[in-house]
Amino acid sequence: MRIKIKRLKPDAVLPTYAHPGDVGMDLYSLEDYELKAGERKIFLLGFALEFPTGYAAIVKDKGGLPHYHGLHTMGGVFDAGFRGEYNVNLINLGSEPVKIEKKQKIAQLLIYPVVIAELEETQELSDSSRGLGQFGSTGK
Repeated sequence: MRIKIKRLKPDAVLPTYAHPGDVGMDLYSLEDYELKAGERKIFLLGFALEFPTGYAAIVKDKGGLPHYHGLHTMGGVFDAGFRGEYNVNLINLGSEPVKIEKKQKIAQLLIYPVVIAELEETQELSDSSRGLGQFGSTGK
């Protein structure tokens, strides 16, 4: 699949796949910043994408950042019609500040095929084995 990418800032590092066959493209910070414990911040990435309807670009965590530092991505669903600057919304769930350096990998971007649903309002839904069961409904 070919995706168009537009560099919006000259110092932007465009997304890259680290290894052949990877599904997540690494996303890179444009700035140095110390993210305090409990703090959240939007990191602008300096690029925009164009891809077909029926797909979505989803920002996800890098494996090591949550494990070692408690960093987690928030939000991060980009629709096919979005042409603005991509960003990563990070929150520090750890107990210590985390230094983010310019050009550091801070998240990954995955391109997913998606179904565009057509909702049909109804008064009844069919029965299922789970029914109305919510949290803990399958036991411990």
